[in-house]
Order: sequence, then structure tokens, then C-alpha cells
Amino acid sequence: MAKINQTRFLVSREKLVRIRTVAIRRGVWYKALDRAERGLVELTIRIVKRIGSFLLKKVLASILRKLQTAMENRITYLARKVGKPLAEELSLIARSWGNVSAFSWKTEHTFIQFLALMYLNNPGYP
Repeated sequence: MAKINQTRFLVSREKLVRIRTVAIRRGVWYKALDRAERGLVELTIRIVKRIGSFLLKKVLASILRKLQTAMENRITYLARKVGKPLAEELSLIARSWGNVSAFSWKTEHTFIQFLALMYLNNPGYP
């Protein structure tokens, strides 16, 4: 397992094949990765049976994270980047006003998505 930014990634040959297939189907394989990154993944799939090198796992994990981000849809991206911070801020404000149930707002997925959609529908959104 490679440990990057306090997150553990289990990198296996099967996972590489699965993610490559999905990325090609969604049209992000050639857009998100440069030639060297694609080549590294392809060679790892073809040659390596079990990934043992920590350095290789670390590099592959960063490539996989890059692909995951590229395959993420717009609402999920906005929920993570905009909705979650807004939910945390609104939860803090509501708790300071005495709303006890507002503590759970910062983790409620539907509320976070709602805030992301409101941001998306904002006339000033690029």
C-alpha cells in the first residue's frame, strides 16, 4: 500500500485495468494523463504481476488520483469544493445562534449537494 497525504491506496493490477477501462470509456484517459503516465500504467499492467515497489505504488497512486479527479462529475466536484465548506460555515453560524441540530449539517450529503447546486445556479457562476 502506498501512503500519500495520509490516505492509503491499494494499488493492484486489477484496479489499474478497471480504472483504465473506465477512463477510456469516459474519454479522459488521453486528456488527463500525459504519454509517460499512460505508458507507466500500461507497462505495469503488462509486465508486473504484483506491485511490490513502494516508489512504483506511490507514482501509480498519484496517477490514479489524477484519473479519479478527471472522471468526477461536475456536481460531485462542486459538492466537495464549494458545498462542504459552505455547509461547515453555515453549521457554525447556526450553532452560534443556538440551533443544536445544525451540528449535523456539515456532514449531511444532501445538504452539501443542495448548496453546490445553489452555487451552480448562481448567475455569477463562471
